[in-house]
Amino acid sequence: MPSLVPLLREWLPRQRWFAGKGTPITGFTLVSATELLPCGAGGASPGLLHLLVTAQQPAPSPTQTGGGDCYQLLLGIRSVLPPQLAHTLIGRPTGGPLHGRTVYEALYDPRLAGLLLERLRVPGPLGALRFTRAPSTAIPSGLIPRPVTAEQSNSSVVYGDAYILKVFRRVAAGTNPDLELPLALARAGCERVPHPTAWFESPSGEPMTLGILQPYLRGSADGWQLALNSLAVGADFTGSARALGRATAEVHTALADVLPTTVLRRRQIELLAAGMTARLEAAAASVPALRPYRDPLRAAFDDLAELGRSGRTWPAQRIHGDLHLGQTLRGARDGRWALIDFEGEPARPIAERRRVQPVARDIAGMLRSFDYAARACRPGPDSSAWALEWAKRNRVAYCDGYAEAAGTDPRREPELMRAYETDKAVYEVLYEARHRPDWLPVPMAAIERLARPQHASGAPAPSKGRAPKARPASEGRPGPGGGSAAPGAGSTEPGRSDTGARTAPDASPRPPSA
Repeated sequence: MPSLVPLLREWLPRQRWFAGKGTPITGFTLVSATELLPCGAGGASPGLLHLLVTAQQPAPSPTQTGGGDCYQLLLGIRSVLPPQLAHTLIGRPTGGPLHGRTVYEALYDPRLAGLLLERLRVPGPLGALRFTRAPSTAIPSGLIPRPVTAEQSNSSVVYGDAYILKVFRRVAAGTNPDLELPLALARAGCERVPHPTAWFESPSGEPMTLGILQPYLRGSADGWQLALNSLAVGADFTGSARALGRATAEVHTALADVLPTTVLRRRQIELLAAGMTARLEAAAASVPALRPYRDPLRAAFDDLAELGRSGRTWPAQRIHGDLHLGQTLRGARDGRWALIDFEGEPARPIAERRRVQPVARDIAGMLRSFDYAARACRPGPDSSAWALEWAKRNRVAYCDGYAEAAGTDPRREPELMRAYETDKAVYEVLYEARHRPDWLPVPMAAIERLARPQHASGAPAPSKGRAPKARPASEGRPGPGGGSAAPGAGSTEPGRSDTGARTAPDASPRPPSA
């Protein structure tokens, strides 16, 4: 580690998945080191070194406790770096056992990325790591690896067109929901989620999920891009939205069948509302545009707390936790929707992401995503009336589909839906103010809507009548731009999807992941 510290101190903050940007690294602590391929001196063959290191950083404010995040590093070691890997260079240690060698990002090296797949093909312990393969599965050898370049909070490698490996970068003790929930859905026989084929962990103490191999959904398109395509050509999307609602309900039902559920009563509901209120106050303190709406927005949370005090209860279960159009894929062959990326918000502790919650949180996230898509062409107040009507009808269709499959209509819980959608919009305001000020009008339009008494229901009511007239394909196409880091996450691309097939990179900014 002493020889690597100067290199990592320079290289790590430049990575998009590093969460501590803007705060200096004061040191590193080695958690574990495993040679996946010996890094012997001399010769042209590369070595592969797996490290878990804690990057020590001071507290962001005097009232917070300092500490550090644990990161997973896969380091390639060579005497000479080939020209095609020049962009992966981390540095050359000037001391220690790697003196004179070249250290680089291993996942871009096809030989080393292929070795990682071989370790998953033949499960078992290796040093500080444990590799596991799902029962009754076989992984073919010789699949050509290629890194997925559009990654943010994690790194991914596609093997042939068969599998995709997600490597978590910022890791913590505890089973990652992105492994736990798809495994539970596999046990339930739910086909709406790619089932894990293999994974690897750090087994010492409480297991730490490090990577997951899943089927690669070749040719699938993500919901965000499909929604933008619909808007660009003036096409109807309500059939797709309705089917997506059904898929969401199927996933929720399966999770409730195989994992523990509970009922939120007065104390839990009061705590839920208090957390939403605290986030509103913090956002309003940072974003002046939000302050005039504080009282009517707070009323949504106060109403929720009052219902809890009056004896109202709500069921709670495991949910996706960060659901939006970018976390969905529609199959190229059968047109079926799949939900992906059950990791939740990477900036939040794993224990928090594993808590049971009302399904309304997922539904509200998707409703906000339809609104973002509609305003992606014109983020200002002059968004086209057709696009806004598109969002309204698709929000209704999504809830209709959910109600059909779940047997319960989320719109029958208007106070809960309104509270969750308001909480999500408040988060979006804070995000846009910090990272994309030009996009602030998008969530502010939702804030204005949610602050009106006539919109106390939060969720859209069922719609009657004909679909809106299609607009010309040339009107309101997605504009240029790109996602920035989410507050606290440091590296989470808004609307990212780290699992499954990807379409060509989308030029229009996506809604914030929360």
